Amino acid sequence: MISIQQAISIVKENVKPLNISESKLLSDCLGFTLAKDVFSSINMPPFRQSAMDGYAVNMHDSNQYKIIDEVKAGDSHQPILISGEVVRIFTGAPVPDTANAIIIQEHVSVNNNTLTANKPINLNANIRPLGEQTKKGDIALHKGTKLTPAGIGFLTSLGITEVMVNKPLSIVLIVTGNELAKAGESLKYGQIYESNAIMLSSALRNLGYMNVKITTVGDDYQSTYNVLQNAISNNEMVLVSGGISVGDYDFVGKALLDIGVEQLFYKVKQKPGKPLFFGKKDNAFVFALPGNPASALSCFYVYVNTALQRLSGNEHFELPKTTAKSTSNFIKKGDRAQFLKAIYNNNQVEILEGQNSSMIHTFALANALVYVPENLNKIAVNDAVEVLLLPTN
Repeated sequence: MISIQQAISIVKENVKPLNISESKLLSDCLGFTLAKDVFSSINMPPFRQSAMDGYAVNMHDSNQYKIIDEVKAGDSHQPILISGEVVRIFTGAPVPDTANAIIIQEHVSVNNNTLTANKPINLNANIRPLGEQTKKGDIALHKGTKLTPAGIGFLTSLGITEVMVNKPLSIVLIVTGNELAKAGESLKYGQIYESNAIMLSSALRNLGYMNVKITTVGDDYQSTYNVLQNAISNNEMVLVSGGISVGDYDFVGKALLDIGVEQLFYKVKQKPGKPLFFGKKDNAFVFALPGNPASALSCFYVYVNTALQRLSGNEHFELPKTTAKSTSNFIKKGDRAQFLKAIYNNNQVEILEGQNSSMIHTFALANALVYVPENLNKIAVNDAVEVLLLPTN
């Protein structure tokens, strides 16, 4: 059994970017990772731009100016101002070259064509300079950047329509267990509804991984072996839910080793999620997750997400961490490190009730995990604790 830090290090040491890229329409790239730097072919903004509704002025010593014209967003004409003249201007409009400031409309009085400035005017006030966001030839977004709606909007504002991105990972999620029934079916005695498949596939989609296949297998060695062998041969990431412990009907570990998967680690000194397996074979990585839902999801966020991001080219990814004051007391039992479901808000964190590995209800309320290291036995109100922020939005 290894520590959490050792397990994370092993994941990082072994998982490298696939570096298989393709050109793709920018509009279809949400969640994809850039395979190459993207350079700007224009200045943004491409002209001096008004940041406010008001008046573009050619400053002089008096507070009175003559209004000579109007410029709105999209206009291409360039009024020429001499000292003491202004043009009416609107947000986003091009600022005439002969204007050296914009005074907002709330700070002026207008009588016919005469403007009176009621407040001092500062040089270059409210003018967005040429290339303020990015300059022509500069790197707009670096290789390895994951494309968010904002990133796609930014590149589109530069006139970019296609980018080189890392090809989407092929991911298969295998759920094991004779006791599992599909939601909507009638439960027989001894059965429970299977929830890990939809939970983990939803977590994957939330992170932008859409190419996910789901398959199920009962507690049978040969069936487990066949399903795993096929999955490992045809995917870059194989996630297994359940069957990795040491019970008489837990066949996943034996099947993986018989297939020839190299075991990189098995069992982590943590709670929840001790029986976690990580291995690789050829071009595939395998995580066998505990079957308990809270254990599976904790391991997914801490380990699987890290591996997926690195495979996708986002090598420097880490779950956001912060330090917060606990609003709860907590006594740790045992010597394993723990990840506690919690609610983080405004530099404070509440440790939730119901931390059992089988309880997913608590996880449904959480937006963070409080990390309790091996050598810490209790947390008191107002103690500073380490918090991992979850990608729950």
